[in-house]
Amino acid sequence: MRAPNIKARHVPIIATVVVFGLLYAAASMHFRNFFSLRVFANLFTDNAFMGIVAVGMTFAVLSGGIDLSVGSVVACTGIIMSKLITQHGFDPFLTAAMLLAAGTLFGTIMGCFIAFYDLPPFIVTLAGMFFARGSSQIISLESIPLKSDVLTAVAKFGIPMSARVRFPFAAIVLVASVLAGTWIAQFTKFGRNVYAIGDSEQSAVMMGLPVRRTKIGIYALSGFFASLGGVIYTLYTSAGYSLSGMGLELDAIASVVIGGTLLSGGVGYLPGTLLGVLIQGVIKTAIIFDGTLNSWWTKIIIGSLLFIFILLQTWIAKSARFRRSGP
Repeated sequence: MRAPNIKARHVPIIATVVVFGLLYAAASMHFRNFFSLRVFANLFTDNAFMGIVAVGMTFAVLSGGIDLSVGSVVACTGIIMSKLITQHGFDPFLTAAMLLAAGTLFGTIMGCFIAFYDLPPFIVTLAGMFFARGSSQIISLESIPLKSDVLTAVAKFGIPMSARVRFPFAAIVLVASVLAGTWIAQFTKFGRNVYAIGDSEQSAVMMGLPVRRTKIGIYALSGFFASLGGVIYTLYTSAGYSLSGMGLELDAIASVVIGGTLLSGGVGYLPGTLLGVLIQGVIKTAIIFDGTLNSWWTKIIIGSLLFIFILLQTWIAKSARFRRSGP
């Protein structure tokens, strides 16, 4: 009776690995030069900001919650960063540190409302989304270019993979974020508390776990990774814009779910989220290689995959209920 439980719990992540492998293999066989170090590195680079945001989103979903503010935080971070550095001459590294602290504080405030007033995360983070987006548009409606020789050098830094290909800075930050998130989720007391809350908040309370403190930490962590994603996105585009990150929260949620994390909480792994991000990247890149398909096919394919993974989650939830009610 124990083996089926283990298998059911790991079905989503196994499905994610299989889907990624099949898509990558199919694209590599169909398109010339798709299977190359440069394309592989670009999958990480082009989706680094979304992947970093998805790391924080994974913790929110693991707890049975959600964070709709992340796209707006990315935009707000970018517009403030560009304005302070380009127009006011602030130190680039000090500015980045301030914005990471501000994003963490913003997430902490939302977490406090969720934890202490027992408000739905959907409503609180929706309000946070409007607040951050409105703030970025008050600062500037126009795109502000990021002008900093130091940050340009940082953005161009990379680890050599071959004579002509480097694993860029944005990709390095993405991998580091996933590794840090995995360590927090799997090897810390905080991470175990997150899983416990997602599995059953009532049981977590009865066990004496610090539910309120953990919830605050979850949204503080999500705010940190959202602001970090904003910094990386600004380096990637060399500009800040108040309309950046529109719909990014939905892409991040899709990556988390396709990566094998249950929307009901309690089950999921950070490496799966990375694969969910890369699956979206493979689809986008394949469409670019094809050159004849509309870019909206990306949304159609991702929507189809999302529907399939939600069906998988429904089956897992029913299996879990059946096992609990069985002899």
